[in-house]
Amino acid sequence: MKGGRILLLLVCSSVITLGVFAAGPPTCPADLGGKCSDSGEWEGEFFPSIPKIKYEGPSSKNPLAFKWYNAEEEILGKKMKDWMRFSIAFWHTFRGTGGDPFGAPTKYWPWEDGTNSLAMAKRRMRANFEFLEKIGVDRWCFHDRDIAPDGETLEESNKNLDEVVALAKELQGTKIRPLWGTAQLFMHPRYMHGGATSSELGVYAYAAAQVKKAMEVTHDLGGENYVFWGGREGYQSLLNTDMERELDHLARFCEAAVAYKKKIGFNGTLLIEPKPQEPTKHQYDWDAATTANFLRKYGLIGEFKLNIECNHATLSGHSCHHELETARISGLLGNIDANTGDPQIGWDTDQFMTDISEATMVMISVIRNGGLAPGGFNFDAKLRRESTEVEDIFLAHISGMDTLARGLRSAAKLIQDGSLAELVRKRYQSFDTEIGARVEAGKGDFETLEKLAMKWGEPKVPSAKQELAEMIFQSAL
Repeated sequence: MKGGRILLLLVCSSVITLGVFAAGPPTCPADLGGKCSDSGEWEGEFFPSIPKIKYEGPSSKNPLAFKWYNAEEEILGKKMKDWMRFSIAFWHTFRGTGGDPFGAPTKYWPWEDGTNSLAMAKRRMRANFEFLEKIGVDRWCFHDRDIAPDGETLEESNKNLDEVVALAKELQGTKIRPLWGTAQLFMHPRYMHGGATSSELGVYAYAAAQVKKAMEVTHDLGGENYVFWGGREGYQSLLNTDMERELDHLARFCEAAVAYKKKIGFNGTLLIEPKPQEPTKHQYDWDAATTANFLRKYGLIGEFKLNIECNHATLSGHSCHHELETARISGLLGNIDANTGDPQIGWDTDQFMTDISEATMVMISVIRNGGLAPGGFNFDAKLRRESTEVEDIFLAHISGMDTLARGLRSAAKLIQDGSLAELVRKRYQSFDTEIGARVEAGKGDFETLEKLAMKWGEPKVPSAKQELAEMIFQSAL
């Protein structure tokens, strides 16, 4: 950022702090040149230079337009917006600073005053809803502590949350609602050893109280789901950890959440988001299979589904498609955090998905699942550290939405063409026989199979035709 822009930013910040405002209607232009009120009731325009984003088609050269995402277009019997059910992540979009484990913040949005006050929280909320309206998305996601500041006591924190939620409810009206809400049980020092798996009963109780409140406000806002991300539900060393006891505690916590959900009449889906490590060395919800096993062991399989994050799949050594299919065939695919990681970087970078091949495979799973409702795609993705222009918030989301939309189009072509499905069918055609059907029905005893093996002799295994499968896939892109 040039020196003049930094000076201009400092001047703007000083004006905000001193409460000196220019005459005329309040605006907060995206060029960092405006003056922002420090009142939570400020109702100016945060993105005055950004128009409502529209679909213009693949030939458009307009960076502030969709090339592939046409919300009302029908594909495979369903509108594109209903396949996608896009949502904006409040924490990355409006609380992201560009900071990382190796460097200080780089983003200073013009409406920020450097505080975490209630007034600032309300201003961010207004910016959130203006962004939703202009990008054409009617869902958003939040952590409790992202949208409202922590108080000195739990009571004060709850009061702060109630005040911001009241504004959010007013702003969202009847057309917008949270795709999901959640409690932030990982940043505060009290959660250094986790929440539901903490060795301290006091922390466990505090975490339960925080989830209770977060679930209440999610319900009050009309949220469709509630997410559990166990950022610190895990361990650093087994030498000082009773893993079995901690898993039992986590299960009891989940059971209590289910009971409270039913008590308050919240009909949304409870979701668990797998992640293998980071910030802990080993987290208990390592991947989709591990989490599904946890749910089965503790009798929770009918109460929860999974929120699959593509970058977390990368960290666990899987592809996003693998995790989605693992969740889908277990009947547990509930929601997708639409982001991606970098195979050359070993940590959770939360990048916007731009790989059309990856998006196509993601959408194949979504189509096979019949869609995601009441879940959807949440953009749990952040701007690059080097990306410091307000306009970039729009450009990044347009890119992510277009990538998934193009993936949907390609996946639909593959399904309508049928050649990939036929290739897979032929690969298993030996089981489409009377004997194969008996094996798949659990009636293939070893004695019978031994006789058949002796009768048939050495098996002739056909080629998997991987190259042909790749050609069919690429032709759809």
